[in-house]
Amino acid sequence: MKIFPSSSIKKLDAYTIEHEPIASIDLMERAAQALTKAITNRWNPETPVTIFAGPGNNGGDALAVARMMAEKGYKIEVYLFNTKGELSPDCQTNKELVEMMEEVTFHEISTQFVPPTLTPEHLVIDGLFGSGLNKPLSGGFAAVVKYINASPAMVVSIDIPSGLMGEENTFNVKSNIIRADVTFSLQLPKLAFLFAENTEFVGEWELLDIQLSEEGIEETETNYEMLEIEEIRSLIKPRQQFAHKGNFGHALLIAGSKGMAGASVLAARACLRSGVGLLTVHAPLCNNDILQTSAPEAMVETDVSETCFAVPTDTDDYQAVGIGPGLGRNEETEAALIEQLEHCQTPTVLDADALNILANHRHTLTHLPKGSILTPHPKELERLVGKCQDSYERLMKACELAHTAKVHIILKGAYSAIITPEGKCYFNQTGNPGMATGGSGDVLTGVILALLAQGYPAEDAAKIGTYIHGLAGDIAQKKQGMIGLIASDIVTCLPTAWRLVSE
Repeated sequence: MKIFPSSSIKKLDAYTIEHEPIASIDLMERAAQALTKAITNRWNPETPVTIFAGPGNNGGDALAVARMMAEKGYKIEVYLFNTKGELSPDCQTNKELVEMMEEVTFHEISTQFVPPTLTPEHLVIDGLFGSGLNKPLSGGFAAVVKYINASPAMVVSIDIPSGLMGEENTFNVKSNIIRADVTFSLQLPKLAFLFAENTEFVGEWELLDIQLSEEGIEETETNYEMLEIEEIRSLIKPRQQFAHKGNFGHALLIAGSKGMAGASVLAARACLRSGVGLLTVHAPLCNNDILQTSAPEAMVETDVSETCFAVPTDTDDYQAVGIGPGLGRNEETEAALIEQLEHCQTPTVLDADALNILANHRHTLTHLPKGSILTPHPKELERLVGKCQDSYERLMKACELAHTAKVHIILKGAYSAIITPEGKCYFNQTGNPGMATGGSGDVLTGVILALLAQGYPAEDAAKIGTYIHGLAGDIAQKKQGMIGLIASDIVTCLPTAWRLVSE
């Protein structure tokens, strides 16, 4: 599913109008029908509804919704803000239609606004501004937003909360953005919906199909997409009848230190549960017995050190390397990691302490093996690229790093972003807050390591691994609930996730 920047959305509307063909007022009518159905499915006709409409097409949508809801018996009050005496043509048409309806209490605001009383029983429909906004709200509109936000009413936003911009909100005025309980986005999501700091404005969001041109969507380029199960399913390679373990790669996992054996166990077990042919874990001597007992299917190569990763190992006989979980950051390990990476030619997935060590040796980032994948969470990324003000800036800096270092990056979060060296960003929909627990990232490292070892290209390994990891977490959440979920539960549910996607 594509995610378009705001500048492309108008073009997509125009493409639909031209090629369907359909009049713009009829496309607005179609959007309003979808909105009305979604709203009336959630709120019954006893709910008093107050609609705030702006002068553009977002306001036109809101006015059309007012008309359709009134026809269904809802008690509707409308405030149309027309402070410049200039409405978009379709907004003007819908204004005239609403004015003719006795069932709607209609107010057109040109100067003075006397705010209505809004109670906890009220539903507010926000149709002030759409996704085309390119500067923060100010003056009277900012005052209206603050009034709505201060009210106890439920708030539904049409397409995007008024005041929120579709992509970057770094320099926006947060107090001048509608705080919606529900946002009904037309056809496709907005990039801003996927950033943690915008949750307080967007609330729950739902996509409404308004039948924009599929051909137009296909032809319009964008760097942003949402991963869907059909794509993941198409990427998974079928297994041949006469396949053997040699066909599915030999992976090397360099992980663990004294007191951190668990990280290596979780990554190893996840790797084994993700189709790898053979797995060797390079670990300090103190972790040998734990690994042999907890992951008997893996081979263990012990480091010369009793307690940590201290000496690089030969990677020529492996198809992929995973390094970082539970590694620790002492001087011996730091030196061993840098030397390991400088001599390694094998695709490598780097996580946790490997990333933290790299933050002190940034020159090494441009010498990583071809086909490598970094899996930072936001704080780990900031150690690599510097402090970021918000998620948008973090995403942009991650894109720069992926391009400069010629690596793929999985920026972990509620909508983990898979970023390619070419600047494409794929956002993952699977996963849940129960996965915010120690060891969850180690599991992801193991899954991706297995895929790289099996010969999947870095981009496919990152997409499949992130999706499957989240799906296993969703299966675990259904069994265990969010609060009781631990990383081992994700590993346990990996086979079910693979089965669901493969079938």
